[in-house]
Amino acid sequence: MAKRVYEVWKGSNKFILGGRLIFGPDARSLLVTLLLITVPVIIFCVFVARHLRHEFSPHNAGYAILVVAIVFTIYVLVLLFLTSARDPGIIPRNSHPPEEEFRYDASVSADIGGRQTPTLQFPRTKEVMVNGIPVRVKYCDTCMLYRPPRCSHCSICNNCVERFDHHCPWVGQCIGLRNYRYFFMFVSSSTLLCIYVFSMSALYIKVLMDDHGGKLLKAMKESPPSVILMAYCFISLWFVGGLTGFHLYLIGSNQTTYENFRYRADNRVNVYSQGCVNNFLEVFCTKIKPSRNNFRAIFQEEPPRPPPLPVTREVEAEDLGGDPRSKVEDDLEIGEDLLKISQRRNIEEIDEDIRSRGSSGLPHNSAEIDSVLNADRAPTIRAETRHSSWGRRSGSWEIAPDVLANSTVTESRSYVAPKEARQ
Repeated sequence: MAKRVYEVWKGSNKFILGGRLIFGPDARSLLVTLLLITVPVIIFCVFVARHLRHEFSPHNAGYAILVVAIVFTIYVLVLLFLTSARDPGIIPRNSHPPEEEFRYDASVSADIGGRQTPTLQFPRTKEVMVNGIPVRVKYCDTCMLYRPPRCSHCSICNNCVERFDHHCPWVGQCIGLRNYRYFFMFVSSSTLLCIYVFSMSALYIKVLMDDHGGKLLKAMKESPPSVILMAYCFISLWFVGGLTGFHLYLIGSNQTTYENFRYRADNRVNVYSQGCVNNFLEVFCTKIKPSRNNFRAIFQEEPPRPPPLPVTREVEAEDLGGDPRSKVEDDLEIGEDLLKISQRRNIEEIDEDIRSRGSSGLPHNSAEIDSVLNADRAPTIRAETRHSSWGRRSGSWEIAPDVLANSTVTESRSYVAPKEARQ
């Protein structure tokens, strides 16, 4: 049965509803966030808003406090869902490195067949132009691609995310190009919800104080949930309110959290900033790009590609004058043919020399045989060699003297004189 992309996904994400929703590996923390939002609101609606509705009796205006709290909470939860359950801008990983980026580097060579050959090198960085300024991008070994500008690899989700901001454990998802807008709206809306609950709780305490002659302690004792809600919202405001202010600064200067923390001390020029107003328009008024991944598509596995072999520079067509071949392979093939020819020629000349000398002129021991062979050996092909025992210069192939001598002596020692000569 064919599998879908989300079933063989190499990242650490979790999918539900057949790949329609994508979460981070720490999606369980999302339940904690839901409780931190819904539980205080439920307490507020039951113990505060329900009593305040009677304080604005004309035209039932008091019900608006309860309705606003419920609607505002639903709005915050929807933003939380849009932030955590969608693709943040994951860049699909490649099945093999980009072959067009391979280069042969002569400074780093390998010894193959006695010849120094340049090896394949892969540049770890390259430069791209952003607003007329060169920006260096890095190669990702995990995803096997050059990361686009402002892209980073999330170690938690194990994905390269476009315009990576940070990984938020409270929403259980990376914050990137496709969900940053919803993340900021979620944080800022949570801030407003905290202010609203805090204000209405304080208003209810004020109403109780009026009923008890302005005594604060009696009012607090009569409504402990209001006091707890005020304390909870005050503490939460330091967190979500501070986070909202920080991201307002990042949006105005067109930075990401990752860039701010990593490059703040480098005093780099921000090549992405287009002015404060345009920076805000870019975040809130531009169309969100569609996802690069179709997680429900049928997965089609590509056949593995063998890695390119290291080749010498002499294999180019202009050097060989025809179809390029490996220099080492040519050396071995032609060298073996020359060795066979030289050995066969020496054996024939030895036979002819023995027949011409006759039985009386034969040597009687191995030392004399060696001297005859070395003295009567046919002239060999002599020329200079390069890098190995076999070489090529000016289009002619040549054999080294030491190789030819060794092969000649070996063949000659295996020679046995005819029967009539031994007698």
